[in-house]
Amino acid sequence: MDHQALDAFLTAAVGEYQLITPEAPLPCFALLMGSADRSTLHVERVAFGRNARTTDPAARVEFSETIVPRFGPAYENEHRAWWIDSRDLLTASREADALGLDLLGSIHMHPDWHRIGPPHERDFVLSERPTPMDHHMFGNTTWPINIICYLERRADAYYHSLAAWAPPRAASPGSPCTELPLRVRTRTTAGV
Repeated sequence: MDHQALDAFLTAAVGEYQLITPEAPLPCFALLMGSADRSTLHVERVAFGRNARTTDPAARVEFSETIVPRFGPAYENEHRAWWIDSRDLLTASREADALGLDLLGSIHMHPDWHRIGPPHERDFVLSERPTPMDHHMFGNTTWPINIICYLERRADAYYHSLAAWAPPRAASPGSPCTELPLRVRTRTTAGV
């Protein structure tokens, strides 16, 4: 992953994190654009879009009929989870095509909800590992790479950790997501 792509996401994620309240666990989500060869997915850019979770009819049905019954009433909160606006997905796809890139997957933030969320939800500790909901979404999108960025604030500084995941195998939808090696290209060129 190029550091510019990660920096763009982290800037947006910290901005959203600063607006989170116990009632509004604001998500941060972006699409990953880049190139792929037989052994490497190279993330070069991120593309942001609007959350259509409450406005897209398909999203409303998915949440009411599948997500909430399967993953619990916490997902009734309209601020929890992401459904990218189909128009923004199309725009990102066209932008990727124009740049000679592919849509490779997604990146989203998991905040330190066990610290900043409501008291009754503080037993559930998020990390850069997929939640059951992530597993479901990764399996449905089937994008080859999905990055989770765990973000926390300690004192006056923000810290993050990342992990990349492939979706469950189509032949075994109940199988776990596979962790992918993730490398971030550094800015330093000293000694090269």
